[in-house]
Amino acid sequence: MLRATRVAQAGTWSERAVDWVALDYTDRHRRRMKLTAEKGLSFLLDLPRVPDLKGGDGLVLEDGRIIAVESAPEVLHEFTCEDHRHLTRVAWHLGNRHLPTEIGSKSLRIRKDHVVAEMAEKLGAKVREVSAPFNPEGGAYGNHAASSHSHNASAVSHHDHDH
Repeated sequence: MLRATRVAQAGTWSERAVDWVALDYTDRHRRRMKLTAEKGLSFLLDLPRVPDLKGGDGLVLEDGRIIAVESAPEVLHEFTCEDHRHLTRVAWHLGNRHLPTEIGSKSLRIRKDHVVAEMAEKLGAKVREVSAPFNPEGGAYGNHAASSHSHNASAVSHHDHDH
């Protein structure tokens, strides 16, 4: 089977992509999996490390051709608040739970999670469901997907600690 063995970051490749794959947040952080691109080209993603793929990156096949990566829309919860102080408070609680979070200028987004949405509403946030690509912050230590510290979101109400 044809393999994609390296990533060309967005803006570093100029060849015309032969095909494309739309990947959600989880699949953009997998190092090895079988994929079928939109026009039907099947290949094995076989990278040496877990990637942090972004829309516009290219997967370089063994024969030199490139498969473009698109960030697939996902069901997300978007939080907005009446002021920055309340939004910062919600952000702190999301961070305390180590939830991947996309930070906008006036909103926060996480993957849909009814338990966390309920918590945010209790903190004064307005919550709405949106469909959009999910591009959370990478974190101070780089690739957030490589974190060895994760939590089950359903345990949110039982999890508070300091780091």
